[in-house]
Amino acid sequence: MLSRLKPFVFLVCLIPFAQLAYNAYRGDLGVNPIEFITHFTGDWVLIFLLATLSVTPLRKISGWNDLIKFRRMLGLFAFFYALLHFSTYIVLDHFFDFHRIGKDILKRPYVTVGFTAFVLMIPLAITSTAGMIRRLGKRWQQLHRLIYVAAIAGVIHFYWLVKADIRRPLQYGGVLAILLGYRLFVKWSPSAMLKVAKKPVIRTPLEGRSE
Repeated sequence: MLSRLKPFVFLVCLIPFAQLAYNAYRGDLGVNPIEFITHFTGDWVLIFLLATLSVTPLRKISGWNDLIKFRRMLGLFAFFYALLHFSTYIVLDHFFDFHRIGKDILKRPYVTVGFTAFVLMIPLAITSTAGMIRRLGKRWQQLHRLIYVAAIAGVIHFYWLVKADIRRPLQYGGVLAILLGYRLFVKWSPSAMLKVAKKPVIRTPLEGRSE
Protein backbone atom coordinates (compact mmCIF):
# COMPACT_ATOMS: atom_id res chain seq x y z
CA MET A 1 0.00 0.00 0.00
CA LEU A 2 2.68 2.50 1.02
CA SER A 3 4.78 1.68 -2.04
CA ARG A 4 2.02 3.14 -4.23
CA LEU A 5 2.71 6.52 -2.64
CA LYS A 6 6.25 6.71 -4.06
CA PRO A 7 5.32 9.03 -6.98
CA PHE A 8 3.49 11.33 -4.56
CA VAL A 9 6.44 11.35 -2.13
CA PHE A 10 8.78 12.08 -5.03
CA LEU A 11 6.74 15.15 -5.97
CA VAL A 12 6.60 16.28 -2.33
CA CYS A 13 10.40 16.07 -2.16
CA LEU A 14 10.62 18.40 -5.15
CA ILE A 15 8.49 21.08 -3.50
CA PRO A 16 11.47 22.89 -1.85
CA PHE A 17 13.27 23.03 -5.20
CA ALA A 18 10.13 24.31 -6.91
CA GLN A 19 9.70 26.94 -4.19
CA LEU A 20 13.31 28.06 -4.61
CA ALA A 21 12.95 28.24 -8.40
CA TYR A 22 9.71 30.21 -8.08
CA ASN A 23 11.28 32.67 -5.62
CA ALA A 24 14.22 33.12 -7.99
CA TYR A 25 11.84 33.73 -10.90
CA ARG A 26 10.00 36.39 -8.89
CA GLY A 27 13.24 37.91 -7.65
CA ASP A 28 12.18 37.16 -4.09
CA LEU A 29 15.43 35.83 -2.63
CA GLY A 30 15.96 38.48 0.01
CA VAL A 31 18.62 41.14 0.32
CA ASN A 32 21.42 38.60 -0.19
CA PRO A 33 20.23 36.01 -2.74
CA ILE A 34 23.38 33.86 -2.50
CA GLU A 35 23.09 33.63 1.27
CA PHE A 36 19.38 32.84 0.96
CA ILE A 37 19.99 29.98 -1.50
CA THR A 38 22.88 28.65 0.57
CA HIS A 39 20.90 28.54 3.81
CA PHE A 40 17.74 27.27 2.10
CA THR A 41 19.44 24.33 0.41
CA GLY A 42 21.55 23.59 3.49
CA ASP A 43 18.44 23.35 5.64
CA TRP A 44 16.87 20.86 3.25
CA VAL A 45 20.01 18.73 3.15
CA LEU A 46 19.74 18.24 6.91
CA ILE A 47 15.98 17.71 6.77
CA PHE A 48 16.32 14.95 4.18
CA LEU A 49 19.27 13.36 5.99
CA LEU A 50 17.22 13.21 9.18
CA ALA A 51 14.20 11.93 7.26
CA THR A 52 16.36 9.17 5.77
CA LEU A 53 17.64 8.18 9.21
CA SER A 54 14.07 8.22 10.55
CA VAL A 55 12.88 5.46 8.22
CA THR A 56 14.37 2.53 10.14
CA PRO A 57 13.10 3.58 13.61
CA LEU A 58 9.64 4.36 12.22
CA ARG A 59 9.55 1.04 10.40
CA LYS A 60 10.48 -0.93 13.51
CA ILE A 61 8.14 0.98 15.81
CA SER A 62 5.14 1.05 13.47
CA GLY A 63 5.63 -2.32 11.81
CA TRP A 64 5.18 -0.71 8.36
CA ASN A 65 7.98 -2.52 6.57
CA ASP A 66 7.12 -0.81 3.28
CA LEU A 67 8.61 2.39 4.70
CA ILE A 68 12.02 0.99 3.77
CA LYS A 69 11.12 1.60 0.12
CA PHE A 70 11.27 5.35 0.71
CA ARG A 71 14.72 5.40 2.30
CA ARG A 72 16.71 5.36 -0.93
CA MET A 73 14.59 8.15 -2.43
CA LEU A 74 14.98 10.34 0.65
CA GLY A 75 18.73 9.73 0.71
CA LEU A 76 19.08 10.68 -2.95
CA PHE A 77 17.11 13.86 -2.39
CA ALA A 78 19.45 14.68 0.50
CA PHE A 79 22.33 14.39 -1.97
CA PHE A 80 20.41 16.40 -4.59
CA TYR A 81 20.01 19.34 -2.21
CA ALA A 82 23.60 18.92 -1.02
CA LEU A 83 24.69 19.19 -4.65
CA LEU A 84 22.67 22.38 -5.03
CA HIS A 85 24.15 23.69 -1.79
CA PHE A 86 27.72 22.97 -2.86
CA SER A 87 27.12 24.25 -6.40
CA THR A 88 25.90 27.54 -4.95
CA TYR A 89 29.16 27.79 -3.01
CA ILE A 90 31.29 27.02 -6.08
CA VAL A 91 29.39 28.92 -8.79
CA LEU A 92 27.61 31.84 -7.15
CA ASP A 93 29.78 32.47 -4.11
CA HIS A 94 33.25 31.87 -5.59
CA PHE A 95 32.69 31.93 -9.38
CA PHE A 96 34.76 28.76 -10.00
CA ASP A 97 37.82 30.21 -8.26
CA PHE A 98 39.13 26.77 -7.22
CA HIS A 99 42.32 28.17 -5.71
CA ARG A 100 40.26 30.34 -3.37
CA ILE A 101 37.86 27.47 -2.71
CA GLY A 102 40.76 25.18 -1.75
CA LYS A 103 42.13 27.75 0.66
CA ASP A 104 38.66 28.26 2.10
CA ILE A 105 38.20 24.54 2.73
CA LEU A 106 41.56 24.29 4.46
CA LYS A 107 41.33 27.45 6.56
CA ARG A 108 37.68 27.67 7.65
CA PRO A 109 36.61 24.81 9.94
CA TYR A 110 32.91 25.10 9.13
CA VAL A 111 33.70 24.87 5.40
CA THR A 112 36.04 21.93 6.02
CA VAL A 113 33.44 19.91 7.90
CA GLY A 114 30.70 20.84 5.42
CA PHE A 115 32.87 19.76 2.50
CA THR A 116 33.65 16.52 4.34
CA ALA A 117 29.92 15.82 4.73
CA PHE A 118 29.37 16.40 1.01
CA VAL A 119 32.25 14.14 -0.01
CA LEU A 120 30.95 11.37 2.25
CA MET A 121 27.57 11.56 0.57
CA ILE A 122 29.00 11.01 -2.93
CA PRO A 123 29.72 7.26 -2.59
CA LEU A 124 26.35 6.81 -0.91
CA ALA A 125 24.58 8.31 -3.93
CA ILE A 126 26.70 6.39 -6.44
CA THR A 127 26.04 3.04 -4.75
CA SER A 128 22.31 3.57 -4.22
CA THR A 129 21.25 1.48 -7.23
CA ALA A 130 19.92 -2.06 -6.89
CA GLY A 131 22.84 -3.32 -8.99
CA MET A 132 25.41 -1.80 -6.62
CA ILE A 133 23.57 -3.23 -3.63
CA ARG A 134 23.83 -6.73 -5.13
CA ARG A 135 27.43 -6.22 -6.17
CA LEU A 136 28.66 -4.95 -2.81
CA GLY A 137 26.65 -7.35 -0.66
CA LYS A 138 27.42 -6.92 3.04
CA ARG A 139 29.92 -4.18 2.24
CA TRP A 140 27.04 -2.00 1.02
CA GLN A 141 25.55 -1.76 4.49
CA GLN A 142 28.96 -1.01 6.00
CA LEU A 143 29.59 1.72 3.42
CA HIS A 144 26.19 3.33 3.96
CA ARG A 145 26.89 3.78 7.64
CA LEU A 146 28.79 6.83 6.43
CA ILE A 147 25.43 8.59 6.49
CA TYR A 148 25.80 8.82 10.28
CA VAL A 149 29.12 10.66 9.91
CA ALA A 150 27.75 12.85 7.12
CA ALA A 151 24.74 13.85 9.22
CA ILE A 152 26.90 14.65 12.25
CA ALA A 153 29.29 16.68 10.07
CA GLY A 154 26.33 18.49 8.53
CA VAL A 155 24.97 19.54 11.91
CA ILE A 156 28.42 20.67 13.06
CA HIS A 157 28.81 22.62 9.81
CA PHE A 158 25.55 24.47 10.46
CA TYR A 159 26.39 25.06 14.14
CA TRP A 160 29.79 26.57 13.30
CA LEU A 161 28.30 28.61 10.45
CA VAL A 162 25.76 30.55 12.50
CA LYS A 163 27.18 33.32 14.62
CA ALA A 164 24.43 34.15 17.08
CA ASP A 165 21.18 32.20 16.89
CA ILE A 166 22.12 28.53 17.34
CA ARG A 167 18.60 27.27 18.05
CA ARG A 168 18.05 25.64 14.67
CA PRO A 169 21.34 23.71 14.52
CA LEU A 170 20.68 22.57 18.09
CA GLN A 171 17.22 21.38 17.03
CA TYR A 172 18.71 19.38 14.17
CA GLY A 173 21.37 18.07 16.53
CA GLY A 174 18.72 17.02 19.05
CA VAL A 175 16.76 15.06 16.45
CA LEU A 176 19.96 13.45 15.18
CA ALA A 177 20.95 12.49 18.72
CA ILE A 178 17.57 10.79 19.23
CA LEU A 179 17.86 8.87 15.95
CA LEU A 180 21.41 7.71 16.64
CA GLY A 181 20.61 7.03 20.29
CA TYR A 182 17.73 4.78 19.24
CA ARG A 183 20.09 2.74 17.08
CA LEU A 184 22.59 2.36 19.91
CA PHE A 185 19.82 1.38 22.32
CA VAL A 186 18.49 -1.28 19.95
CA LYS A 187 21.98 -2.60 19.28
CA TRP A 188 23.05 -2.82 22.92
CA SER A 189 19.74 -3.61 24.60
CA PRO A 190 19.57 -6.88 26.61
CA SER A 191 17.14 -8.43 24.10
CA ALA A 192 19.50 -7.69 21.21
CA MET A 193 22.45 -9.13 23.10
CA LEU A 194 20.39 -12.23 23.89
CA LYS A 195 19.64 -12.74 20.19
CA VAL A 196 23.34 -12.52 19.38
CA ALA A 197 24.16 -15.01 22.13
CA LYS A 198 21.57 -17.48 20.79
CA LYS A 199 22.93 -17.44 17.25
CA PRO A 200 24.39 -20.84 16.33
CA VAL A 201 28.17 -20.92 16.01
CA ILE A 202 29.21 -22.23 12.60
CA ARG A 203 32.55 -23.97 12.80
CA THR A 204 34.78 -25.07 9.99
CA PRO A 205 36.07 -28.68 9.88
CA LEU A 206 39.47 -27.42 10.99
CA GLU A 207 37.93 -25.74 14.05
CA GLY A 208 36.06 -28.93 14.84
CA ARG A 209 39.23 -31.01 14.88
CA SER A 210 41.06 -28.55 17.09
CA GLU A 211 38.64 -28.90 19.98
